Amino acid sequence: MLHNYFIIAWRNILKHKFSSLINIFGLGVGIAFTLLIAVYAWQEATVNSNLKDVSNQYIIQSKWKDPNLGYDLATVAELPRALKEQYPALVSNFYHWDGVTSNVSKGDKHFRESIRPGDSTILKMYGLKLAYGDASTALNDKFSAVITGNTAIKYFGKTDVVGQSLTIENFSGSKHEYMITGVLDKMPKNSITNFNDNNNSAIFLNANAGKFLGRTMDGWTNTFLIGLIELQPGVKPADLDRPMRDLIRKHTATQISANLTPYLVPLSSYHLDTNNGLVRNMLYTLSIIALFILLMAVINFINICIGRSAQRMKEIGIRKVLGGLKQQLIWQFLTESIVMSMIATTIALGLYAAFRPVFGDLLNTELTGLFSFPIYFYVYPIILAVLIGLLSGVYPALVLSSLKSIDSLKGKLSQVKDNVIFRKSLLAFQFGTATIVLIGAIVISKQIDLFFSKSLGYNKDYVVYAQLPRDWSKNGVRKMESNRLQLAQMPQVNSIALSWEIPNGNNGFSWQVYKQGQDSTRASSSQVLVADGQYAETYGIPLRAGSFFRPFYTDADSAKVVINETQARALGYADANDAIGQQIRAQGVSNSLTICGVVNDFQFGSMQQKISPITFINVNWATNYRYFSIKLKPGNVEQSITALQKKWAELMPGAPFEYNFMDQALRDIYKTEIQLKKASYAATTLAMIIVFLGILGLISLSIQKRTKEIGIRKVLGSSVGNVVMLFLSDFLRIILISGTIASPLAYLAVSKWLNSYAYKISITALPFIVSIGILTIITTVLICLQTIKAALANPVKSLRSE
Repeated sequence: MLHNYFIIAWRNILKHKFSSLINIFGLGVGIAFTLLIAVYAWQEATVNSNLKDVSNQYIIQSKWKDPNLGYDLATVAELPRALKEQYPALVSNFYHWDGVTSNVSKGDKHFRESIRPGDSTILKMYGLKLAYGDASTALNDKFSAVITGNTAIKYFGKTDVVGQSLTIENFSGSKHEYMITGVLDKMPKNSITNFNDNNNSAIFLNANAGKFLGRTMDGWTNTFLIGLIELQPGVKPADLDRPMRDLIRKHTATQISANLTPYLVPLSSYHLDTNNGLVRNMLYTLSIIALFILLMAVINFINICIGRSAQRMKEIGIRKVLGGLKQQLIWQFLTESIVMSMIATTIALGLYAAFRPVFGDLLNTELTGLFSFPIYFYVYPIILAVLIGLLSGVYPALVLSSLKSIDSLKGKLSQVKDNVIFRKSLLAFQFGTATIVLIGAIVISKQIDLFFSKSLGYNKDYVVYAQLPRDWSKNGVRKMESNRLQLAQMPQVNSIALSWEIPNGNNGFSWQVYKQGQDSTRASSSQVLVADGQYAETYGIPLRAGSFFRPFYTDADSAKVVINETQARALGYADANDAIGQQIRAQGVSNSLTICGVVNDFQFGSMQQKISPITFINVNWATNYRYFSIKLKPGNVEQSITALQKKWAELMPGAPFEYNFMDQALRDIYKTEIQLKKASYAATTLAMIIVFLGILGLISLSIQKRTKEIGIRKVLGSSVGNVVMLFLSDFLRIILISGTIASPLAYLAVSKWLNSYAYKISITALPFIVSIGILTIITTVLICLQTIKAALANPVKSLRSE
């Protein structure tokens, strides 16, 4: 009997090819998108799950009373070691590291790489496996290095490179050979080797390498290292609260102990919770979108199944007259819907394989291949297909199989009533969902456009930046200033600035500043940016008063600073001109400082935070630098870059010219938001496809059922326009109702999302009008294309259709 059910189901699919195609393909698209998002969410949710004893692994983070005093991600350098040594019953192991970049070379290959000096415990503590080398001794020597397979291929063209060496340059310009003692095996994304999605090809060194690089890896005054610990089994994070506070209070200066509260963050959830839970929130958003799109596809499937089943009442009557049982009819309908659902799921798996690379690019990740999942994963699509089949088949199975044989043979709908209200409600849900998704995509796009707009307070156009070889001394700065002057004389270059920072939110440090003569207790925190006199010109930051240092540095300029408007107001100067020439003090700086300029406020970091007070100090005084920021002249940018690269190689041989435009720096800041924007565009496209496929199917079924009615109306004098409006009025009314309901919900959703930004767009009526308008126009076109053909048909044929 089951065999017959499948045969009849297949024959019905072939008999109604158009509606079956729409039904199956629409459901397949919805399931495919859901699978893509589900796999992405699964991958992100399981980041760090492959690490050894991850349930006992924690990262020490810092809560500062004044956020400008330190980094949330970093901690006091000595704290992890002290916890392990003084509280062995609580802490079983520790790992702390510093992150820098420097020039790395092998023969004629020169690149700037991420360098990670840190404890040798990294390999054992997290169970990191080496493809080559001995994990127990790989990082014991101060001039040993562990690299990734990608790094090995970049320099050597192969991965078996243990015993080979790389040359690493430190910040004074000296170089040293580091022997490769280990090559990491390929591993999933994690927060140890891919901390904050960076250092994908990092070079891991022994902690003693920090001395060669000019970095301090210990001390109770160093608050800029990443610290991680492993707790003993059964120990809770709360058990470490008091020991951490006691160590901080006992060993650190008052300024640190009074402002710093360390706390533990589980490594298992760190990836999801970092940056105020940005990744977790994005996963929730994408999952909700995927769920609604799947619901839209299922609703289409149910709607069309119901519409088709109502046309089969005569078949039901004949089968009942010939002895067919109600139970058999129920199984027939359920089998047909499950078969169609299974076919749609098979198509969805094919679509997943086809669009996996596209979605991987959209979400900036590599999605797992179709045949690379755990065995249990493949059960879920089958269960989903069966559930959808049962859901869509239950109505016709139970209701239509209960009709009396005589009513079924006559094709009467009196008992069924075609359930128009139910089907229209489902369609309204689809339109409402599509409206919300479209409105969300428009608002997200407009907010991200704001991130890259002209209102940043500086001009990012034609600005490229590149990291420099380090020599953090006065002679090193003079050499870089000499290189800057020679590069600035090129015809392709407008201006060049030497600095520690670019406007990406990552400044070197902060300090407490206050007016000369005031009590230091009235000091306010200020971000400190290190730059030369060309920084404001290169980035087009307008001056409110005074000057941005002087073009050529003299020793007299060492005590001069430039502040932004927010800092001027914090110091009590309502008018920027009043600040010029005034003296201020900074905690930790022995001499007083003179304000020589005030610049307009500009967006130094993410728009999630308000603009902070900023103080510029001269790079010739601080002698710390990282970047050349180069303002190119408009024209052929590619030729300008080529010329710049050639001149760079002449001035700094062996230093790679690895440049990026400021647009790229902004894209890095807003990477998650850009991923959300791309995903929302994809979701909007799919939502509209599913809605319009549903409209095509329902209109087609409606025309089939009302063919005779159309003929009668034509005979009685109705025009083509009257017939078209007959169908249009039903659907346009649904759009209007669903749009009215969806708009407030969309407003609440986008308002909540925008509230996480200090600077955001104003929500206007335009996204709502555009979204409803687009849906109305496309729906009208689709309905017209189908109904005009039916309206133009010969009414004689229409009258004979039944």
